[in-house]
Amino acid sequence: MKRASETQIETREDSPQKILALEEDKVRSLFNPKIWDPEFQNKLKEEITDAKPYNWGTIRDLIDDDLLRAVRKEIETEIHFTKKETDIYKVNQSGDLANLSGLDWGDLSRLPNLYRLREILYSEIYRDVISHVTGAGKLSGTKADMSINTYTKGCHLLTHDDVIGSRRVSFILYLPDPNHTWKSHYGGGLRLFDSIIPNVPQSDPCAKLVPQFNQIAFFKVQPGFSFHDVEEVKVDKHRLSIQGWYHIPQKGEKGYIPGEEKEWVRTNISTLAQLESNVLQDYEFPKDERDILPYHQVKHFEKILTSGAKEGSVSVVSEDDQLSEQEMAYLKQYISEQYLSKDDISRLQAKFAEDSSLQLESFLNEEKSSLLRKLIKREELEKDCPYESRDVQAPWKTAVPSHKWRYLYIDGKSDENFKKESDILDTLNREELPNYELLKKTLEPLQETELALVELVQFLKSTIYKKYLTLLTSLCPLSEQFLVRRFRPGKDFTLATKCQLNPLLKQVDGFVDAVLEGTLCLTPSRGWESGEVGGYELYMADEEEPDEQAQDIKDASVYRSDDTGDSVLINQPASWNTLTLVLRDESVLEFVKYVSWSAKSSRWDIKSQWDVKCVD
Repeated sequence: MKRASETQIETREDSPQKILALEEDKVRSLFNPKIWDPEFQNKLKEEITDAKPYNWGTIRDLIDDDLLRAVRKEIETEIHFTKKETDIYKVNQSGDLANLSGLDWGDLSRLPNLYRLREILYSEIYRDVISHVTGAGKLSGTKADMSINTYTKGCHLLTHDDVIGSRRVSFILYLPDPNHTWKSHYGGGLRLFDSIIPNVPQSDPCAKLVPQFNQIAFFKVQPGFSFHDVEEVKVDKHRLSIQGWYHIPQKGEKGYIPGEEKEWVRTNISTLAQLESNVLQDYEFPKDERDILPYHQVKHFEKILTSGAKEGSVSVVSEDDQLSEQEMAYLKQYISEQYLSKDDISRLQAKFAEDSSLQLESFLNEEKSSLLRKLIKREELEKDCPYESRDVQAPWKTAVPSHKWRYLYIDGKSDENFKKESDILDTLNREELPNYELLKKTLEPLQETELALVELVQFLKSTIYKKYLTLLTSLCPLSEQFLVRRFRPGKDFTLATKCQLNPLLKQVDGFVDAVLEGTLCLTPSRGWESGEVGGYELYMADEEEPDEQAQDIKDASVYRSDDTGDSVLINQPASWNTLTLVLRDESVLEFVKYVSWSAKSSRWDIKSQWDVKCVD
């Protein structure tokens, strides 16, 4: 259906050129007149060229105010929003109108102003302005690509670069309450990230735009550089926006170059594809590296399992090849006795054999649990948590790159800094094994929390604990890795990733094509059970797109859905003193959901991984 003004124009006996001119005048009238001024355009182009950390720009009061207010009213009254959550975002999306290019524009009775807005945003004269000021080249008018989102309290979108398909320019048109100023402390800002090297963004943003009604932000999609996120909204207000992209010209359009889109897609790999293909793994810290255990340890664990197989079950007896009384006494220094009796171990072993997972609440005994809780709570209440990477002090480090994960961690290795490219490249050329005993000696007296956590890791790394683990799982550990982690509110997360098997161990007889993972969660605060503040650890089956077309149109910012359903295998909220053991193969994804500003504390845990073999 055409607008009334268009119908009137086309019934007049005018030349096609005259009709086009009138239509162009109508488009011009719905924008702020300043954007057609060559002086304004050239000044904006210069600002975009000089912008940091990459070429981006913004225009205030872009659209006719009456039109945009009418659009906002249509959206509020006619469009239903549903909260959607994945590992990379939480947002309210419009159901059938999530992508405006899919609408049937034959019936515009509900959304005439939204249709008009879409038409002018993809009009040739406006596209030419955006093309000129961004230096992006010609833009498609037929491949329209827009969506409507509203960010409410807790909503966010984590770091990504918008590289997917034929996108050439990204834009966000903001529609918060037109009668009130959106303030910086509300959150919801567009934050831009510099890159350490191409495809590796910094941990912290270096620029932020606080959105206002009738303001547009836009940038040329620059593979490996145009990293940005949407800051979590911290207040009970709606940050409504229209997100859209301009694409490479399609066949039949001005600027179309045969083969250009195919070459662009081939050479510019999306953020998601890069993370999944591991092309950036050299620049990822902490490393996914499990240290191979000594041969004599492995043989001892094999003997335990072989002995148990001959007896028909694994039992805890005072024999040299199993747990002695002294070893049981050692375990009781840390582990609750409810998990150490012969019957308890047999019960847990049977459950693990059936489910390939265990959740052990109150895992540490009361003495160790109380001490750790006291120390971690004091850390939360009395010490300032470093939120900028430059403020992070040893033994803590910041996980990078920020489009895969971000959290504080202790890995038992020497301190590293990731402020510039040379720091990362120096680290790439330095092989180092973790040494928690040496790290313990470097800790200062005031670092009581770190000392207690390092001592706990030393216990988990002990041969006796690994023997206990062997009994629980009937699996023989071949390698190990331990990380102490802290996920700060309003800052930290991990995106969904697959586990990586150790290629050096794949030829071992009985090697299991899976990784045994343990997460000892030590989060001292309450209020995590509902998942509203994030911080939960989720395991889910990897459900690949069934066809190439579906894969091609998948939004770069949509990684993995964590909606409840058959794909979710385990969803473990942050808690105090809970050990989760999971045998995870390469078809299972895992992530820790972004921790909201409204969480009452950081999420603390000790993450462990073991390559394993099956003896029987």
